[in-house]
Amino acid sequence: MSTDEAGQGGTGTGRPVENAGIPAGNSVTPAGPGRNLIQLITPSGERVSHPEFDPWVQDIADEQLTSLYEDLTVIRRIDVEATALQRQGELGLWPPLLGQEAAQVGSARALRDDDFVFSSYRENGVAYCRGVDLADILRVWRGTAASGWDPYTVNMATPQIIIGAQTLHATGYAMGIQNDGADSVAVTYFGDGATSEGDVSEAMVFAASFQVPVVFFCSNNHWAISEPVRLQSHVQLADRATGFGIPSLRVDGNDVLAVMAATRVALDRARHGGGPTFIEAVTYRMGPHTTADDPTRYRDANELEDWAAKDPISRIKALLDRKGLLTDQLQQQVQDKADAVARELRAGCINMPDPEPLEVFKHVYSSPNSWLDRQQDHYTRYLASFGDPAEAPAEEGAR
Repeated sequence: MSTDEAGQGGTGTGRPVENAGIPAGNSVTPAGPGRNLIQLITPSGERVSHPEFDPWVQDIADEQLTSLYEDLTVIRRIDVEATALQRQGELGLWPPLLGQEAAQVGSARALRDDDFVFSSYRENGVAYCRGVDLADILRVWRGTAASGWDPYTVNMATPQIIIGAQTLHATGYAMGIQNDGADSVAVTYFGDGATSEGDVSEAMVFAASFQVPVVFFCSNNHWAISEPVRLQSHVQLADRATGFGIPSLRVDGNDVLAVMAATRVALDRARHGGGPTFIEAVTYRMGPHTTADDPTRYRDANELEDWAAKDPISRIKALLDRKGLLTDQLQQQVQDKADAVARELRAGCINMPDPEPLEVFKHVYSSPNSWLDRQQDHYTRYLASFGDPAEAPAEEGAR
Protein backbone atom coordinates (compact mmCIF):
# COMPACT_ATOMS: atom_id res chain seq x y z
CA MET A 1 0.00 0.00 0.00
CA SER A 2 1.79 3.10 -1.18
CA THR A 3 0.16 5.39 1.36
CA ASP A 4 1.26 3.23 4.28
CA GLU A 5 5.00 3.29 3.61
CA ALA A 6 7.21 5.14 6.10
CA GLY A 7 10.59 4.85 7.69
CA GLN A 8 11.86 2.54 4.97
CA GLY A 9 15.07 4.43 4.35
CA GLY A 10 13.85 6.14 1.18
CA THR A 11 15.39 9.53 0.50
CA GLY A 12 13.24 10.99 -2.28
CA THR A 13 16.02 11.44 -4.82
CA GLY A 14 13.74 12.28 -7.72
CA ARG A 15 14.78 14.93 -10.25
CA PRO A 16 14.10 18.44 -8.86
CA VAL A 17 11.87 20.82 -10.75
CA GLU A 18 12.74 24.50 -10.82
CA ASN A 19 9.86 26.88 -10.08
CA ALA A 20 9.23 30.18 -11.80
CA GLY A 21 10.52 33.04 -9.73
CA ILE A 22 12.40 30.78 -7.31
CA PRO A 23 16.15 31.08 -6.77
CA ALA A 24 18.29 28.21 -8.03
CA GLY A 25 18.47 25.44 -5.49
CA ASN A 26 14.95 26.00 -4.20
CA SER A 27 13.20 23.09 -5.85
CA VAL A 28 10.38 20.71 -5.14
CA THR A 29 10.63 17.00 -5.80
CA PRO A 30 8.01 16.04 -8.40
CA ALA A 31 5.08 13.86 -7.50
CA GLY A 32 4.86 10.36 -8.82
CA PRO A 33 3.65 6.86 -7.97
CA GLY A 34 5.80 5.11 -5.40
CA ARG A 35 7.74 8.27 -4.58
CA ASN A 36 10.13 7.70 -1.69
CA LEU A 37 9.93 9.69 1.50
CA ILE A 38 12.31 12.53 2.22
CA GLN A 39 14.29 11.20 5.15
CA LEU A 40 17.37 12.56 6.95
CA ILE A 41 17.29 10.42 10.11
CA THR A 42 16.50 6.71 9.90
CA PRO A 43 14.45 4.95 12.60
CA SER A 44 17.73 3.63 14.04
CA GLY A 45 19.07 7.16 14.42
CA GLU A 46 21.46 7.20 11.46
CA ARG A 47 21.92 10.58 9.78
CA VAL A 48 21.63 10.00 6.03
CA SER A 49 22.83 12.45 3.44
CA HIS A 50 20.44 14.10 1.01
CA PRO A 51 22.07 16.63 -1.33
CA GLU A 52 18.78 18.37 -2.12
CA PHE A 53 17.58 18.87 1.45
CA ASP A 54 20.75 18.86 3.58
CA PRO A 55 21.42 22.57 2.82
CA TRP A 56 18.08 23.50 4.37
CA VAL A 57 19.11 22.20 7.80
CA GLN A 58 22.84 22.89 7.72
CA ASP A 59 22.39 25.38 10.58
CA ILE A 60 21.00 22.68 12.90
CA ALA A 61 24.05 21.95 15.04
CA ASP A 62 24.26 19.86 18.22
CA GLU A 63 22.65 22.56 20.37
CA GLN A 64 19.66 22.81 18.05
CA LEU A 65 19.29 19.03 17.92
CA THR A 66 19.11 18.81 21.71
CA SER A 67 16.56 21.64 21.68
CA LEU A 68 14.41 19.69 19.22
CA TYR A 69 14.72 16.62 21.45
CA GLU A 70 13.47 18.72 24.37
CA ASP A 71 10.53 20.03 22.33
CA LEU A 72 9.48 16.53 21.31
CA THR A 73 9.70 15.26 24.89
CA VAL A 74 7.85 18.22 26.40
CA ILE A 75 5.05 18.05 23.85
CA ARG A 76 4.56 14.34 24.49
CA ARG A 77 4.43 15.08 28.22
CA ILE A 78 1.78 17.74 27.62
CA ASP A 79 -0.24 15.22 25.64
CA VAL A 80 0.05 12.51 28.29
CA GLU A 81 -0.90 14.94 31.07
CA ALA A 82 -3.90 16.30 29.16
CA THR A 83 -5.10 12.76 28.47
CA ALA A 84 -4.81 11.98 32.19
CA LEU A 85 -6.76 15.15 33.03
CA GLN A 86 -9.55 14.04 30.72
CA ARG A 87 -9.64 10.57 32.25
CA GLN A 88 -9.88 12.19 35.68
CA GLY A 89 -12.88 14.27 34.65
CA GLU A 90 -11.08 17.62 34.41
CA LEU A 91 -11.49 17.91 30.63
CA GLY A 92 -14.51 17.03 28.57
CA LEU A 93 -12.44 15.72 25.65
CA TRP A 94 -8.85 15.64 24.38
CA PRO A 95 -7.42 14.87 20.91
CA PRO A 96 -4.09 13.04 21.50
CA LEU A 97 -1.11 13.68 19.23
CA LEU A 98 1.01 10.77 20.45
CA GLY A 99 3.39 9.74 17.67
CA GLN A 100 2.99 12.94 15.65
CA GLU A 101 5.39 15.12 17.64
CA ALA A 102 8.10 15.35 14.95
CA ALA A 103 5.66 16.51 12.28
CA GLN A 104 4.48 19.32 14.53
CA VAL A 105 7.82 20.39 16.00
CA GLY A 106 9.79 20.18 12.75
CA SER A 107 7.28 22.33 10.88
CA ALA A 108 6.51 24.80 13.68
CA ARG A 109 10.17 25.52 14.41
CA ALA A 110 10.68 26.38 10.74
CA LEU A 111 8.17 29.26 10.91
CA ARG A 112 8.85 32.95 11.41
CA ASP A 113 6.98 34.94 14.02
CA ASP A 114 5.03 36.81 11.34
CA ASP A 115 3.81 33.66 9.61
CA PHE A 116 0.23 32.75 10.51
CA VAL A 117 -0.95 29.26 11.44
CA PHE A 118 -4.40 27.79 10.84
CA SER A 119 -4.62 24.39 12.50
CA SER A 120 -6.94 21.52 13.23
CA TYR A 121 -7.73 20.47 16.80
CA ARG A 122 -4.70 18.15 17.08
CA GLU A 123 -1.84 20.64 16.62
CA ASN A 124 -1.33 21.33 20.32
CA GLY A 125 2.40 20.82 19.81
CA VAL A 126 2.41 23.60 17.23
CA ALA A 127 0.56 25.80 19.73
CA TYR A 128 3.26 25.13 22.32
CA CYS A 129 5.99 26.05 19.82
CA ARG A 130 4.14 29.26 18.91
CA GLY A 131 4.14 30.30 22.57
CA VAL A 132 0.49 29.69 23.47
CA ASP A 133 -0.02 29.73 27.25
CA LEU A 134 -0.39 26.19 28.56
CA ALA A 135 -3.72 26.85 30.26
CA ASP A 136 -5.06 28.43 27.08
CA ILE A 137 -4.48 25.15 25.23
CA LEU A 138 -6.99 23.50 27.56
CA ARG A 139 -9.75 26.13 27.88
CA VAL A 140 -11.93 24.84 25.06
CA TRP A 141 -11.53 21.23 26.16
CA ARG A 142 -12.49 22.14 29.73
CA GLY A 143 -15.55 23.97 28.44
CA THR A 144 -14.79 27.32 30.02
CA ALA A 145 -14.30 29.30 26.80
CA ALA A 146 -15.42 29.31 23.20
CA SER A 147 -11.81 29.71 22.08
CA GLY A 148 -8.51 29.33 23.83
CA TRP A 149 -6.38 32.38 23.06
CA ASP A 150 -6.05 35.65 21.17
CA PRO A 151 -4.83 34.58 17.71
CA TYR A 152 -2.99 37.83 17.07
CA THR A 153 -0.70 37.52 20.09
CA VAL A 154 0.93 34.36 18.70
CA ASN A 155 -0.12 34.48 15.02
CA MET A 156 -2.03 31.24 15.31
CA ALA A 157 -5.76 30.88 14.92
CA THR A 158 -7.61 28.90 17.55
CA PRO A 159 -8.17 25.24 16.59
CA GLN A 160 -10.77 24.47 13.95
CA ILE A 161 -13.14 21.62 14.77
CA ILE A 162 -14.91 21.57 11.39
CA ILE A 163 -12.77 19.20 9.33
CA GLY A 164 -10.75 21.04 6.69
CA ALA A 165 -12.38 24.46 7.10
CA GLN A 166 -9.08 26.01 8.24
CA THR A 167 -7.59 25.46 4.78
CA LEU A 168 -10.03 28.03 3.37
CA HIS A 169 -9.17 30.46 6.16
CA ALA A 170 -5.46 30.04 5.44
CA THR A 171 -5.88 30.57 1.71
CA GLY A 172 -7.94 33.71 2.30
CA TYR A 173 -5.35 35.04 4.71
CA ALA A 174 -2.61 34.26 2.19
CA MET A 175 -4.50 36.26 -0.44
CA GLY A 176 -4.42 39.16 2.02
CA ILE A 177 -0.65 38.73 2.46
CA GLN A 178 -0.27 38.82 -1.30
CA ASN A 179 -2.36 41.97 -1.58
CA ASP A 180 -0.28 43.63 1.16
CA GLY A 181 2.96 42.79 -0.63
CA ALA A 182 4.39 41.09 2.47
CA ASP A 183 6.64 38.02 2.50
CA SER A 184 5.03 36.19 5.40
CA VAL A 185 3.28 32.86 4.81
CA ALA A 186 0.03 31.22 5.91
CA VAL A 187 0.39 27.60 7.00
CA THR A 188 -2.56 25.27 7.45
CA TYR A 189 -2.48 21.89 9.17
CA PHE A 190 -4.97 19.07 8.57
CA GLY A 191 -5.14 15.30 8.62
CA ASP A 192 -5.42 12.69 5.90
CA GLY A 193 -9.19 12.48 6.38
CA ALA A 194 -9.58 16.18 5.61
CA THR A 195 -8.22 15.68 2.08
CA SER A 196 -11.58 14.14 1.18
CA GLU A 197 -13.45 17.27 2.30
CA GLY A 198 -14.66 19.77 -0.26
CA ASP A 199 -13.21 22.66 1.73
CA VAL A 200 -9.66 21.41 1.15
CA SER A 201 -10.21 21.03 -2.59
CA GLU A 202 -11.74 24.50 -2.80
CA ALA A 203 -8.86 25.98 -0.84
CA MET A 204 -6.30 24.41 -3.18
CA VAL A 205 -8.20 25.63 -6.25
CA PHE A 206 -8.02 29.24 -5.02
CA ALA A 207 -4.45 28.89 -3.78
CA ALA A 208 -3.28 27.58 -7.15
CA SER A 209 -5.35 30.03 -9.18
CA PHE A 210 -3.94 33.08 -7.41
CA GLN A 211 -0.53 31.57 -6.52
CA VAL A 212 -0.82 32.72 -2.93
CA PRO A 213 1.80 32.13 -0.20
CA VAL A 214 0.23 29.22 1.66
CA VAL A 215 1.62 25.87 2.78
CA PHE A 216 -0.79 22.95 3.03
CA PHE A 217 0.64 20.66 5.72
CA CYS A 218 -1.11 17.29 5.77
CA SER A 219 -0.31 15.01 8.70
CA ASN A 220 -1.06 11.61 7.23
CA ASN A 221 -1.53 9.65 10.46
CA HIS A 222 -3.23 6.82 8.54
CA TRP A 223 -6.59 6.92 10.29
CA ALA A 224 -9.51 9.30 9.66
CA ILE A 225 -11.21 8.39 12.93
CA SER A 226 -11.85 4.69 12.20
CA GLU A 227 -11.30 4.64 8.43
CA PRO A 228 -7.83 3.84 7.03
CA VAL A 229 -6.22 6.22 4.59
CA ARG A 230 -5.97 3.49 1.94
CA LEU A 231 -9.78 3.47 1.73
CA GLN A 232 -10.11 7.11 0.75
CA SER A 233 -7.04 7.39 -1.45
CA HIS A 234 -5.50 4.85 -3.81
CA VAL A 235 -2.57 7.16 -4.50
CA GLN A 236 -0.20 8.94 -2.18
CA LEU A 237 -1.87 12.02 -0.74
CA ALA A 238 0.94 14.24 -2.01
CA ASP A 239 -0.04 13.24 -5.54
CA ARG A 240 -3.53 14.68 -5.08
CA ALA A 241 -2.10 18.19 -5.05
CA THR A 242 -0.72 17.71 -8.56
CA GLY A 243 -4.21 17.81 -10.00
CA PHE A 244 -4.57 21.34 -8.66
CA GLY A 245 -1.22 22.44 -10.09
CA ILE A 246 0.38 22.58 -6.65
CA PRO A 247 3.90 21.14 -6.19
CA SER A 248 4.17 18.66 -3.35
CA LEU A 249 6.66 17.07 -0.99
CA ARG A 250 6.33 13.72 0.75
CA VAL A 251 8.33 13.55 3.95
CA ASP A 252 8.91 11.06 6.75
CA GLY A 253 6.72 12.69 9.39
CA ASN A 254 8.55 10.94 12.24
CA ASP A 255 11.84 12.55 11.20
CA VAL A 256 11.95 16.00 12.80
CA LEU A 257 14.92 17.13 10.69
CA ALA A 258 13.40 16.07 7.38
CA VAL A 259 10.10 17.77 8.26
CA MET A 260 11.96 20.98 9.08
CA ALA A 261 13.84 20.85 5.78
CA ALA A 262 10.69 20.24 3.74
CA THR A 263 8.82 23.03 5.52
CA ARG A 264 11.67 25.47 4.98
CA VAL A 265 11.67 24.66 1.26
CA ALA A 266 7.93 25.31 1.04
CA LEU A 267 8.13 28.52 3.08
CA ASP A 268 11.00 29.89 1.01
CA ARG A 269 9.15 29.08 -2.18
CA ALA A 270 6.08 30.97 -0.93
CA ARG A 271 8.12 33.98 0.22
CA HIS A 272 9.64 34.36 -3.24
CA GLY A 273 6.37 34.34 -5.13
CA GLY A 274 6.35 30.64 -6.01
CA GLY A 275 2.85 30.06 -4.67
CA PRO A 276 1.48 27.19 -2.59
CA THR A 277 3.10 23.88 -1.68
CA PHE A 278 1.51 20.70 -0.35
CA ILE A 279 3.47 18.67 2.23
CA GLU A 280 2.42 15.15 3.14
CA ALA A 281 4.06 14.21 6.44
CA VAL A 282 3.71 10.44 6.73
CA THR A 283 3.32 9.67 10.41
CA TYR A 284 1.04 7.61 12.64
CA ARG A 285 -1.57 8.23 15.31
CA MET A 286 -0.38 6.02 18.15
CA GLY A 287 -3.35 6.79 20.36
CA PRO A 288 -7.09 7.21 19.84
CA HIS A 289 -8.67 9.79 17.56
CA THR A 290 -9.92 11.49 20.72
CA THR A 291 -10.34 10.27 24.28
CA ALA A 292 -13.89 9.23 23.27
CA ASP A 293 -12.49 6.74 20.75
CA ASP A 294 -11.38 3.12 21.16
CA PRO A 295 -8.87 2.32 18.39
CA THR A 296 -8.63 -1.35 19.38
CA ARG A 297 -12.02 -1.83 17.72
CA TYR A 298 -10.67 -1.08 14.25
CA ARG A 299 -6.86 -1.18 14.37
CA ASP A 300 -4.54 -4.20 14.30
CA ALA A 301 -2.15 -4.33 17.26
CA ASN A 302 0.64 -5.46 14.91
CA GLU A 303 0.32 -2.20 12.99
CA LEU A 304 0.79 -0.23 16.18
CA GLU A 305 3.86 -2.30 17.05
CA ASP A 306 5.40 -1.68 13.63
CA TRP A 307 5.02 2.07 13.96
CA ALA A 308 6.31 2.11 17.54
CA ALA A 309 9.67 1.09 16.08
CA LYS A 310 9.64 4.38 14.10
CA ASP A 311 8.85 6.56 17.14
CA PRO A 312 10.04 10.15 16.56
CA ILE A 313 11.50 10.61 20.06
CA SER A 314 13.36 7.30 20.05
CA ARG A 315 14.76 8.27 16.66
CA ILE A 316 16.28 11.58 17.72
CA LYS A 317 17.54 10.02 20.96
CA ALA A 318 19.34 7.39 18.89
CA LEU A 319 20.89 10.13 16.75
CA LEU A 320 22.04 12.05 19.83
CA ASP A 321 23.46 8.84 21.26
CA ARG A 322 25.43 8.19 18.05
CA LYS A 323 26.85 11.71 18.35
CA GLY A 324 27.77 11.23 22.02
CA LEU A 325 25.30 13.90 23.15
CA LEU A 326 22.75 11.75 24.99
CA THR A 327 24.24 12.16 28.45
CA ASP A 328 22.47 11.40 31.73
CA GLN A 329 22.62 15.12 32.47
CA LEU A 330 20.83 16.02 29.24
CA GLN A 331 18.13 13.41 29.76
CA GLN A 332 17.53 14.56 33.32
CA GLN A 333 17.42 18.19 32.22
CA VAL A 334 14.84 17.42 29.54
CA GLN A 335 12.78 15.26 31.91
CA ASP A 336 12.79 18.03 34.54
CA LYS A 337 11.56 20.53 31.94
CA ALA A 338 8.80 18.16 30.82
CA ASP A 339 7.69 17.55 34.40
CA ALA A 340 7.66 21.28 35.16
CA VAL A 341 5.53 21.96 32.08
CA ALA A 342 3.13 19.17 33.08
CA ARG A 343 2.76 20.63 36.58
CA GLU A 344 2.03 24.06 35.12
CA LEU A 345 -0.49 22.57 32.70
CA ARG A 346 -2.30 20.67 35.47
CA ALA A 347 -2.36 23.67 37.82
CA GLY A 348 -3.66 25.90 35.05
CA CYS A 349 -6.45 23.42 34.33
CA ILE A 350 -7.51 22.72 37.91
CA ASN A 351 -7.47 26.40 38.90
CA MET A 352 -9.21 27.67 35.79
CA PRO A 353 -12.19 29.78 36.91
CA ASP A 354 -15.64 28.99 35.59
CA PRO A 355 -17.10 31.72 33.38
CA GLU A 356 -19.94 33.88 34.62
CA PRO A 357 -23.33 32.78 33.19
CA LEU A 358 -23.90 35.99 31.21
CA GLU A 359 -20.55 35.67 29.41
CA VAL A 360 -22.26 33.31 26.98
CA PHE A 361 -23.68 36.41 25.27
CA LYS A 362 -20.31 38.06 24.73
CA HIS A 363 -18.66 38.13 21.30
CA VAL A 364 -21.65 36.58 19.50
CA TYR A 365 -21.99 39.66 17.29
CA SER A 366 -19.51 42.44 16.60
CA SER A 367 -22.25 45.08 16.86
CA PRO A 368 -25.38 45.47 19.05
CA ASN A 369 -28.19 43.06 18.27
CA SER A 370 -31.68 43.58 19.67
CA TRP A 371 -32.61 39.90 19.30
CA LEU A 372 -29.63 38.85 21.42
CA ASP A 373 -30.21 41.70 23.87
CA ARG A 374 -33.73 40.40 24.56
CA GLN A 375 -32.38 36.93 25.23
CA GLN A 376 -29.80 38.31 27.63
CA ASP A 377 -32.46 40.33 29.45
CA HIS A 378 -34.69 37.27 29.83
CA TYR A 379 -31.81 35.16 31.09
CA THR A 380 -30.72 37.90 33.53
CA ARG A 381 -34.20 38.03 35.04
CA TYR A 382 -34.31 34.23 35.17
CA LEU A 383 -31.06 34.11 37.15
CA ALA A 384 -32.28 36.88 39.45
CA SER A 385 -35.36 34.81 40.32
CA PHE A 386 -33.16 32.48 42.35
CA GLY A 387 -32.02 35.32 44.60
CA ASP A 388 -28.52 35.81 45.97
CA PRO A 389 -27.00 32.39 46.81
CA ALA A 390 -24.90 34.04 49.52
CA GLU A 391 -28.06 35.08 51.37
CA ALA A 392 -29.80 31.72 51.04
CA PRO A 393 -30.51 30.01 54.42
CA ALA A 394 -28.20 27.16 55.25
CA GLU A 395 -29.61 23.67 54.78
CA GLU A 396 -30.55 21.79 57.88
CA GLY A 397 -27.54 20.06 59.36
CA ALA A 398 -25.08 22.11 57.34
CA ARG A 399 -23.85 24.06 60.34
